[in-house]
Amino acid sequence: MKNRFDAVVVGAGPYGLSTAAHLKTIPGLQTRVFGQTMSFWQQNMPAGMFLRSPWSASHIADPNNSLTLDAYVAARGNHLPTPIPLDRFVDYGRWFQQKVAPDLDPRKIRQIESAGEGFQLTTDDGETVTSRCVVVATGIAPFARRTPEFNGLPSSLVSHACDHSDLGRFSGKRVLVVGGGQSALESAALLHEAKADVEIVMRKPQLRWLKWRAALLRIKLIGALLYSPRDVGPAGISQLVARPDLFRLLPRTWQDKTARRAILPAGAVWLQDRLKDIKVRTGRYVKSVAPVNSRLRVGLDDATELEFDHLLLGTGYQIDIAKYDFLGKELLNRIERVNGYPVLKRGLESSVPNLHFLGAPAAWSFGPVARFVSGTYYCVKAVTSKISSSN
Repeated sequence: MKNRFDAVVVGAGPYGLSTAAHLKTIPGLQTRVFGQTMSFWQQNMPAGMFLRSPWSASHIADPNNSLTLDAYVAARGNHLPTPIPLDRFVDYGRWFQQKVAPDLDPRKIRQIESAGEGFQLTTDDGETVTSRCVVVATGIAPFARRTPEFNGLPSSLVSHACDHSDLGRFSGKRVLVVGGGQSALESAALLHEAKADVEIVMRKPQLRWLKWRAALLRIKLIGALLYSPRDVGPAGISQLVARPDLFRLLPRTWQDKTARRAILPAGAVWLQDRLKDIKVRTGRYVKSVAPVNSRLRVGLDDATELEFDHLLLGTGYQIDIAKYDFLGKELLNRIERVNGYPVLKRGLESSVPNLHFLGAPAAWSFGPVARFVSGTYYCVKAVTSKISSSN
């Protein structure tokens, strides 16, 4: 098997597949993509989930805009509803993969190390390959945010939303969901529909819904002015963060403030009816938790004590690329980082030449759009341009 490449893409989710599509346009570039197609979406998101992002923000970018959701629907010959069901989006990713990377190598990369002027990659079965460039697009599974008060508790009692592909296992159980964002709220809805007894606890004083966006988009001209099709952030901010080159010109403090505002926890309006029968404790947080006879005793900050069979963390993700276990120690130490994020320059290139990071790890340098599928339209083009210029 050929084991020397010009570029290797690690990861086969939307960012990895989009990169594969774009790198194919560089004449003579020898490329290999490693990973299992859409594995995070299939294995770490619950069955029955819907995408919060609208149609315009759910296309995986390709160079000719010929592999859109519309093209997928036409090819499959069946209707795709909105919001988009998770299983259909996974199928869209697989269809996309067959078009752009039919020779995908499904093996996991166990380690990436520096090797001369490039990199050596070792697969999970021990084979090594070398490459001049590496694009890391492996997603956010290692970054699941688990706050310290839950350390040491067994997974049978406390887990993160990304630990489950089927919440039906909690049927008949009493479950506390922690968090007030889309993941927490939709998990609570799915648990309720699976016949679990569910409560939600969240720090914010009230649930936040994305209702203004839906209302303003019905007024087409105003909606188009205030919201980018990339659909990240509230009115106005949406247009700014959709343009990473402009966003990067802001002072750092403004970038940080704008990025936080763009990704505040909120739920899609179509979840409201599904949550109307679920108790939500707003302005509260878990202060203590302890196992008691195979259940959990949970103490809230207002001195309320409750018992549950399970606690599900819908607490999001905290980026720290040191948690990518495939990055060799020497290589990791060479990567300039801020709060766990790699510091990236033009072409989403790290401080290690020809090592690129895509997806959420790029958000500190290129803004919150990098966290979402819609960010493939900017990020992947930037990486491809950089690799092409150095080829």
